Amino acid sequence: MYLLCTITASLISFLFLKWLKRRRFCMDVKRLDGKTVLITGGNSGIGKETATAMAIRGARVIIACRDMEKAEKAVREIKATSHNLNVFHMHLDLANMRSIRDFCKTFLQREKRLDILINNAGMPSVLDWTDDSFSMCFGVNHLGHFLLTNLLLGRLKECAPSRVITLTCSAYKYQKLDFQDLNYNLFPFFTYCRSKLANIYFTQELARMMEGKGVTAYSVHPGYVQSNWTCHYSILFRIVMQVIMFMFFVSCEAGAQTVIHCAVADEVTAHSGGYFVDCQCASLRPFAKDAGVARKLWEASERMVKLA
Repeated sequence: MYLLCTITASLISFLFLKWLKRRRFCMDVKRLDGKTVLITGGNSGIGKETATAMAIRGARVIIACRDMEKAEKAVREIKATSHNLNVFHMHLDLANMRSIRDFCKTFLQREKRLDILINNAGMPSVLDWTDDSFSMCFGVNHLGHFLLTNLLLGRLKECAPSRVITLTCSAYKYQKLDFQDLNYNLFPFFTYCRSKLANIYFTQELARMMEGKGVTAYSVHPGYVQSNWTCHYSILFRIVMQVIMFMFFVSCEAGAQTVIHCAVADEVTAHSGGYFVDCQCASLRPFAKDAGVARKLWEASERMVKLA
């Protein structure tokens, strides 16, 4: 009898957790006809789900990613799902500053609008380096998107009101920035946490700089998502993580909801610079709201990517 009760309680708990994972949903169905949306890493996971949602709403959608074969497949699938033929892909390697500059030059020549920029692509905690000798996490997650956004900022201002949405993670709370070693790469998980904190500071400073200029910015924690980020690790790790993700992580569709909300909802414009979780503005740890640190990071990032 005790065993039966234990099994029943465990099953109920498991089903409750699964329900909790699916309760998030963006209820705003605003159309985006005539708008152009650029999404980095839009060929899979949260990015693909977001791209599909934008296409369903009528936007012109451009997914920017490194793997052109996967991008072409994703574009075909997004078009089929959304019945929107205005979906395209462009090559972009966020681990290479020259690739980012080339991408932006081509984009600005080809595209006359940019209404929503979604900095979605991300690198998990791996011990590796970019082509420009930055730690992979910090280089891709922060510096790559920092350069990309800055090079496209003029077009965003021309198309105001426009939005910049940058994906972060609640793991930001486990580390603080060390300005003596922003390129820290000794423990990959700590580097990842710092890169996600940098995303939050970047969003806050961007919002401050764009105040009154028609460009708003938001950082989004999508939850812990059942995506393909484990592809960077060993087979054994992937097998273990598949079980854990099935039990406790949200689907890519659920993870995309807060991103979609920040892209379309009118109410978020009152919270430019805000940190969003579960389709609502959430609180941050006090150290993650330091305007002085945000400004210092912006200036350091300008030097690192050679904007200053």
